Amino acid sequence: MTRTLSLLTPSGRLTLGSYLGALLPMSRRQEDAFYGVSDLHAMTTEHDPRLLRSYADETATLFLAVGLDRATLFRQSHVPAHAQLAYLLECVATTGELNRMIQFKEKGRGVDSTRVSLFTYPALMAADILLYRPEQVPVGADQRQHVELTRDLALRFNRRYGPVFTVPEVVVPEGGTARVMDLLHPDRKMSKSAEAAGSVYLLDPPDVVRRKVSRAVTDSDTGPGAVRRSEAKPGVTNLLDVLEACGGSAEGLDTYGALKRAVTDAVVATLEPIQKRYADLAADPVHVTQVFADGAARCREVTAPVLAAASAAIGL
Repeated sequence: MTRTLSLLTPSGRLTLGSYLGALLPMSRRQEDAFYGVSDLHAMTTEHDPRLLRSYADETATLFLAVGLDRATLFRQSHVPAHAQLAYLLECVATTGELNRMIQFKEKGRGVDSTRVSLFTYPALMAADILLYRPEQVPVGADQRQHVELTRDLALRFNRRYGPVFTVPEVVVPEGGTARVMDLLHPDRKMSKSAEAAGSVYLLDPPDVVRRKVSRAVTDSDTGPGAVRRSEAKPGVTNLLDVLEACGGSAEGLDTYGALKRAVTDAVVATLEPIQKRYADLAADPVHVTQVFADGAARCREVTAPVLAAASAAIGL
């Protein structure tokens, strides 16, 4: 059975897009799966330490609330091998390679300076992957470049210092995953940022969901057949995608008002069991802490031989 690895960064609050595009597929694949809260990644840009801890705690609890109860769950910072191997891979990567990374260019655009950790972030992501020796890495378009760099670094390391790493194959998940866009800006994904008015967060109460969906952009085409998917109707298409991903149906919907009511009902129904389970878990934080402590212990056991082999091979 192929090992699965996925990490979510607690740079904000998880959204409906986070659930449909990542957490739900993760819940369907939990055998020999390692799912982490990548808190180190959240430090590559300006952050508030208090909020980082809060978001990391919330993300960890949501992992369990959505049903990740058979996979190995961990916090990245609780497995020191991630940061340690990242440095060894920095000693193999080049500045030219890291300078070409799209996320570094995008997040650094228009600012006076960026953190060095944002520049070297791809080496940490490569370490995240290579430590667990997965044969395949499911990846979306926004992360494909980083996984391809991971392959390059693994091949270069193996060629120069010996066969330490499994070189992962980049694969596109079968059937893809639900792509939920911002309700106000359907040309971009829902953001985890607290300022994102077009994002539906997993812990939003029903009245907040209703208000956000009611404000979702549509268009001026209100005639017969207006409720349909079209490249020329990104807002309407996004609402239909959300409706379908949440188990609803667009059959018989002929106005934008009816569409938004159906989307609201479907989203609220999807979030209700998650929020109930979250409330139960939040009332017993010791359980969540123990699950992640046990997961981190297993990760340390799994990653220790890989780090040791890489350290010895490179000359330490």
